Amino acid sequence: MVEGIRLRPAERKDAAELAILLEIASHGLSSWNWYIGVLRDETDTAFEYGLLQMLDESHLGGWKESIIAEKDGEIAGLSMGWPIVPSTLEEEPAHPVYEPLLVLQKQVIGNWFIDSLGVYRRFRGLGIGRRLLENEIARGGDRPVSLITESYNERAQALYKGAGFREVARREAVPLHENGTRHEWVLFTREVG
Repeated sequence: MVEGIRLRPAERKDAAELAILLEIASHGLSSWNWYIGVLRDETDTAFEYGLLQMLDESHLGGWKESIIAEKDGEIAGLSMGWPIVPSTLEEEPAHPVYEPLLVLQKQVIGNWFIDSLGVYRRFRGLGIGRRLLENEIARGGDRPVSLITESYNERAQALYKGAGFREVARREAVPLHENGTRHEWVLFTREVG
């Protein structure tokens, strides 16, 4: 185990760093989503809207659901997770891009769901992602744990498979733009025990 790595619950003051790490973890999906703040003339940039989303305690996906990894006192990564509740079955996607993700989430009602796991590039290869993943598994308690990743993200898939996750379903992703990367969303689940 690498020395100097510490996990802690995120704090409100971490919101800007969380927005950056969430963008890394989502490979651009977050900033694409956050651009709505600019279109609505609520913010000047997508990241400003992302910061506001991280601060907003009225919905999932903010600082309260996040864990921070630090390396020698510097923020190095994050994970974000929560249980998939039965009301998810009634949700409709806000945009067609989210439809395949929601379809996959609806297959794992009751599971702990790892929404995001991201590590700054300069801190990769130190076991930080693995520590965050293990922590999310522990946060899940006696529930199965699920997550969704891109079909092209082989490094992440290797990490998940090494931690006992197995692929359970795939859905074709809706590209963010005309020249977007074509891929599938892959649902992984780790059963209890």
